[in-house]
Amino acid sequence: MSAERAEAIDGQQPQEPLSAGSSLPFRIAKQPERHRIQRLIDLTHSLLREAEMLVGEKVFVDESRRLQELNISEGIDFFGELQQFEISLIKLALAQTSGHQARAAKLLNIKPTTLNTKIKQYKIEY
Repeated sequence: MSAERAEAIDGQQPQEPLSAGSSLPFRIAKQPERHRIQRLIDLTHSLLREAEMLVGEKVFVDESRRLQELNISEGIDFFGELQQFEISLIKLALAQTSGHQARAAKLLNIKPTTLNTKIKQYKIEY
């Protein structure tokens, strides 16, 4: 393989101009621009994932604060609190997976049928 073709494959401009008679079987793309755009796309996806994680953490922190504010000396409704916590977790998992129940069930480490049953039982809308 000629040095010119090897450099063209790497996406870099050849150091010597190609002769008019030589033709490459492929187009030389502007790789640096493509790489910059791809880096921006990757950065955008990374920022979106981070924002989603922060939203999830905020929901969890808010729920934890609510549990800490319970006055145990007056007694609490254990099953009611458990139900509220389950509903919050299910809604969070469904939001994280854009409503895809099988993926949400995998996040929660439960079977999809169990998740579907709880969604119906608690009348969760998403």
